[in-house]
This record gives sequence, structure tokens and C-alpha cells, in this order.
Amino acid sequence: MRPLVVIDVAGLTPRLLSSMPNLARLGRPVPLGTVLPAVTCSVQSTLLTGALPRDHGIVGNGWYFRDLGEIMLWRQHNGLVQGPKIWDDARRVHPGYRVANICWWYAMGAATDFTVTPRPIYHADGRKSPDCYTTPASLRVDLTRELGRFPLFSYWGPKAGIASSRWIVEAARLMLARENPDLTLVYVPHLDYDLQRYGPSGPEAVAAARQVDDALKPLLDDAAAMGAVTVVLSEYGITDVSRPVDVNRALRQEGLLSVYRQAGMEYLDPWTSRAFAVADHQLAHVYVKDPADVAKVRSILSALPGVDEVLDEGGKAAYGLDHARAGELVAVAAPDSWFTYYYWLDDDLAPDFARMVDIHRKPGYDPAELFLNPEDPLVKAKAGLALARKALGFRYTMPVVPLDPAPVRGSHGRLPSDPCDAPIMLCSDPLEKDSYAATEVKALCLRLAGLDTDPVTGA
Repeated sequence: MRPLVVIDVAGLTPRLLSSMPNLARLGRPVPLGTVLPAVTCSVQSTLLTGALPRDHGIVGNGWYFRDLGEIMLWRQHNGLVQGPKIWDDARRVHPGYRVANICWWYAMGAATDFTVTPRPIYHADGRKSPDCYTTPASLRVDLTRELGRFPLFSYWGPKAGIASSRWIVEAARLMLARENPDLTLVYVPHLDYDLQRYGPSGPEAVAAARQVDDALKPLLDDAAAMGAVTVVLSEYGITDVSRPVDVNRALRQEGLLSVYRQAGMEYLDPWTSRAFAVADHQLAHVYVKDPADVAKVRSILSALPGVDEVLDEGGKAAYGLDHARAGELVAVAAPDSWFTYYYWLDDDLAPDFARMVDIHRKPGYDPAELFLNPEDPLVKAKAGLALARKALGFRYTMPVVPLDPAPVRGSHGRLPSDPCDAPIMLCSDPLEKDSYAATEVKALCLRLAGLDTDPVTGA
């Protein structure tokens, strides 16, 4: 059995690898066929289970929880991922197989020996402070003492940058040095930020790739020195976009989406809506209450500029997305397009969380959270005042996010059409094949670690 380090570099593609000499030296890159939707939670779940979303149930970064009547994104409990994970299969062959998860998704509650995942402190007065969750709990104390607090505001939001990825890499290095896990999973998110802000074609993308490459070099060196097999892969490639698609506004204008109003703000009402969408980058799950409305909703979606496909039951099955959590229909954006979550028709009635970084209250993904509102000349002063109030221990809000989605220049989620923009995989050991499907990665990793299992019995 050999130690294995698996590094997920979000957004890594052949186009970017040409600017990453440290990674390129690891091994020959091969194409990695991703899944629909090509988003973090779905793809990572496929990599760790070897299953499609129809089987593991992670149909996106979030969905409509029908039994709760709530739209929820970015949940963290590993119990949502159905089916055996890589560590389950490994322990059938080698009981006591030790696993460290450094920031892969659905980390909380997973049967791993060591866990590190972003987790803010949610104060009773509404303040939010940066921090992380770990198992064992003492690990958080050690990491904070060695590395400082997890830089949450560099992990997402207008200040998202390389600091969070550097912290994650250094945490992984500490785990390797002190605990020597059999399997170490590391998630490096930095390429997500400027590629969504500026697109993958500009100098910002090259600069981000070089930053990631520099940050990863010490970890790659450590893994090599300890004799570990290192696998580097990506979940998706980010492509240029220029057209936001307001799918919920279209459904509302047709009388299918309902809202309710409180304190002069409108909120999406999933309980009374006949149809609404959970927007997730370039894919949207569309939930239709009455089967008699499905044909009408499909017609509306198909006519929207920027919609490439509308999947019904047969279409979902063809992509392995036919799980009970999926919408009755699934909209896939055109290559130059992506879906907003917006449902209000007047910005004056937008909910207060729309202007803030608030990933858990928004009923859909919002890449505009990566920007300070360019239309507000006082936006930096407002942010500074909010931070001052926070430092003094007062409640604060930071309404700095634009309601105009135009600044967004990159997105992902649909299956790639150009191999240069598709995910890839590299390995320090020679790979057996010239390409792999995401569903094959789990079995490959077990073989690389010397833990082959019988595909029928798992033994």
C-alpha cells in the first residue's frame, strides 16, 4: 500500500496548464470526462463514489428540498452523498485506512480521520467571523496557531484570492508531516475567482494559474519526498460568457413563480409557485408543482435566449441526472450564457441579502458576489465602515454586491465543447489510459494506492 495525495485544482484545463510548470512536471495530462452538472459538489461526489448524480444524489451545489419546502445550497453534511465513498472501499481491503480531507465538499460528518473545512462563526447578533471546522476538534487549534485563522473572506466574496488556497495547501502539508495519512484529499479553489470575474482568456487567468502553481510546489515536493502517489485533477473548465439568463423572472412574468413581501422586500415563495428555478452556474433545476404545467414551462424555457437544452425525464436519464432531487425539468445554458437566480422585477424590491455575500439565503448561485458594486462610488467606504463596526463588535451589514450581473465573464456547468477548456488529470505514476471518466477516478485511485477491489463484491 502506498500513500496517495489527490489534489483538486478547480478550473484546471490544458489551456491553463501551459502556465503551470510545477504541475506540468508531475506527469502526462489526460482528459477527464466530467458529469452534468459540471459543478463542485456534483463532480467531487462522483470522484469519491464512482457514481453518477442519479446514484449519489448530488444533483448540483444545491436543490429544492421537497420534504422541507426549502431551497438550500452549499450544505455540508456528508450524509447527503449516497453510496460508498473511496474510504469505505479502501477499508474493506485495509481496515484502519486513514484519510484526511482538506476542504473537499461534504466534509462534515464524513467517516474520515481528519477533516478541515471552512466554517464561519455565526454570532448571535448576526455577525460572521472567519474560522474553520475540524475533526478532531483539537486540529483547529493547531492549525490556527500555526497558520492563523482560516481566511474565509479570501475563500469567497469580493476579496477572494490566493490567501485561502495557500492556507489550505499549508494545512495539507502539516497533515502530511504530522499524521502521514494513507489518503489526503486537498481542494484548491483559487482559479475559480478571476476566471469567473474576467474569463479564462485574459492575463488575469494566466496570473491566477501561476499563483496556484507556485503555491502547490511545496506540497508536490513534500508528497514526492515521502514516496506518495500524487494525482492532480479538476472538476470542470471555466469558459467565457457574456449573457446572463434571468430564468426565474421569465417564469414570474408568465404567472408561474410567486413571491411574498415583507418589509418592502420580495422573497421567492416555493410553496405557492407553480414553477421556479434553482440557478447553478450554467444549469438550472426547474421545479414544476403540477405535471399539467410541465409542457408549458418547457416551452417557456426553450424560447429563452441563452437556453441550449431543456431536459425532461428522458433527457435527465441520458446524462445520469435522473434523481428524485432534480427538477422536473433541467435547463442547460448556451456556451456563452449562464443563469441568474433573480426573481424580482424591480431592484427596489430586492431582498437585502441580494446586495450581500450570503450563499445560504440566496435561492441560487450568485457569482456577482465576487464583485464590489461598480455603480456605487461609495462602495469601498461602505465596506470600510462595515468592517470598522465589526471590529468594534457591533452588528453590521455589507451591501456591496451589484444587482447587475454584467461584470461576470466566466462560468461552467455544461459539458465542455472544446478539449482545451475541459478538465484534466495528471499523476506522478504513469497512467494506464489516454483518458478517464470522472466515474473511473475512484477505482483508479484505489489501484494507485495498491488497494484493488473486486467490482462486484467490493472485497
